[in-house]
Amino acid sequence: MELSTGTAGNQVAIQGRGVAALCCKRLLPDAGFSLLPKAENRSRVPAILLGERTQELLRDIYGRPELFRDLFQIDHRIVMWGRGSAPVELPHRAAVVSEEALAGMLKPEACEERAADAADWRVYASRPIPAPVSERHFGSRRASATPVQLKGTRKSACWIESLDSGWLFVVPESAAAGWLLAVGDSTGSLLAQSRLIAGQVEISSDAEIAFPAHPRIADPLCAPGWLACGAAALGFDPLCGDGTGNAVREAILAAAVIRAAIRGERPERLLAHYRARLTAGLWRHLELCRSFYSSANCGPWWAGELARLEEGIAWCRRALDAAPPFEYRLNGFDLEAVQ
Repeated sequence: MELSTGTAGNQVAIQGRGVAALCCKRLLPDAGFSLLPKAENRSRVPAILLGERTQELLRDIYGRPELFRDLFQIDHRIVMWGRGSAPVELPHRAAVVSEEALAGMLKPEACEERAADAADWRVYASRPIPAPVSERHFGSRRASATPVQLKGTRKSACWIESLDSGWLFVVPESAAAGWLLAVGDSTGSLLAQSRLIAGQVEISSDAEIAFPAHPRIADPLCAPGWLACGAAALGFDPLCGDGTGNAVREAILAAAVIRAAIRGERPERLLAHYRARLTAGLWRHLELCRSFYSSANCGPWWAGELARLEEGIAWCRRALDAAPPFEYRLNGFDLEAVQ
């Protein structure tokens, strides 16, 4: 799809090394690309699932129909969700890739790094974000990822199991190995409770990668001259499996807002639209999490996380009630006014 850039003569600085930053660079081809001098202070997710819609979106952005063809593919998931439940097999088509490898696939061969102290716009796709910005957390759960060998015969399946104090998620990265994601309690404690996943994996290393697994949002998300995007703007529970897709969609909207502002649209209206759209996206995610968490178990860990989800849903409702109606919509990669 051809981009209407409108960035000639304008400086746009993009901070970050992840998918959202790379997509913004692609969608704002005249922008400066200001990479962080050091990797941002967060752990990279070792294995993520790229659903078919996210794959198609990235192929469209980059104009590369061959993207992801060589990645290991998932074709179904096996789920045991809820106390006393039986395993259920569901279709699920996705490609498996590490966050680091995905960024490498999307990074342009020649990626100029230059100072952009006088930038007209800044996209913060990684921290730090300008003060005063806080982060609202709607949960306390963290995840740890541990490398495992796969023992079962269902090599093209991902596995999900809810337990009394959290849940387990197995993501294969080949026919023989993959990653075990433990959310809530420790990996050992959750495996000791497991009726499904414990028999499918064997821990192959004591090394763990830890990262937050609760929904969260930067507040504010934007202000005159800058926008937060990707992991710097929103965080998603990995249960829903679309964090990367959301980061890509945020990048599309952020780039469209900047192009519209450069074309002469009123920045305050554009920023209000951006803020409301991202808040609405988080609200939908929280509602989906609530439906999963309320059906998973009835223990105190689940009750505590559900209470925080309810707080987040109420916060999003208040924010959207105070926001103006949506004045724009995306047409391809550009914003147009709603008639």
